[in-house]
Amino acid sequence: MNTLYDILIIIACIAALWYGALLVVESASKIALKLGISELVIGLTIVAFGTSAPEFAVTISAAIKGQESMSVANIVGSNIFNLGFILGGVAIIHPIITTRKLVWRDGLILIGTSFLLILFLYDLTIEWYEGIILITTLTAYLIFLFYKKEVIEEEEMPEDEFRWTDTLRFLGGLTLILSGGHFFVDSATHIAVALGVSTWVIGVTIVAAGTSAPELATSLTAVIKGKHGISAGNLIGSDLYNLLGVLGIAAIIRPLTVESTAYSSIFLLSGMVILVVIFMRSGWKISRTEGAVLVIINLIRWTLDFMG
Repeated sequence: MNTLYDILIIIACIAALWYGALLVVESASKIALKLGISELVIGLTIVAFGTSAPEFAVTISAAIKGQESMSVANIVGSNIFNLGFILGGVAIIHPIITTRKLVWRDGLILIGTSFLLILFLYDLTIEWYEGIILITTLTAYLIFLFYKKEVIEEEEMPEDEFRWTDTLRFLGGLTLILSGGHFFVDSATHIAVALGVSTWVIGVTIVAAGTSAPELATSLTAVIKGKHGISAGNLIGSDLYNLLGVLGIAAIIRPLTVESTAYSSIFLLSGMVILVVIFMRSGWKISRTEGAVLVIINLIRWTLDFMG
């Protein structure tokens, strides 16, 4: 009976995620126009920050409770899920158009951040001062984005002009996304425990997927509506927030120590980041075939996690 209840909650959460994503994408486009900045910057900042909130809540909570390994596992798992299942899955549905700035600026920064994580975790611990370095890097990146701004492309122009209610729609959409993501994680975890799946596997797979549900809903809705800047920017931005912001704050709260087996997942994340940037550069889009490759890599990784 409890399992049936959890399944009904998951269905309701999926509906909340989709409708919330629709509100966020539409209102974010108008907010971008009002602020005079491009949809890519909106996707990399405001939308990415909002959809990364579930990872923030789970990771910080785990750090406070002394579950440092789970903190890192959730972020690494979520980022791999973002680049594999979500980016790849969205590209299979509709090829994602990329830009030079997304590749050479944001993509290379994400690669650098991934290697920085490898460096910091060489001793299997992210110290508090390394957390400060991560937070400082994110702050500098955000200041750069808003200082530079970007010329709004003609195809980015929303059909209707900005109204003050769009801000309320944006906040309402984020609320639905965050609430849906929270209850999705709880119910999915209950089901997994009922099926006898280990808590470690839950953390790097189901919980990671659950906290990434807002990114899935937002990116898929955005690409269907032709908002490629928000779709791709949301995923790249979310990964940057997770690695620099969430892990940075968590490390400042408590040094994050991981198991030696987690290092292979961190190398996999770095490899996927490089592959994604290569795909974004080839033809300035992520094709359906390239999307399928990303999904297959993630499926293999999940299979190995469950077998382990």
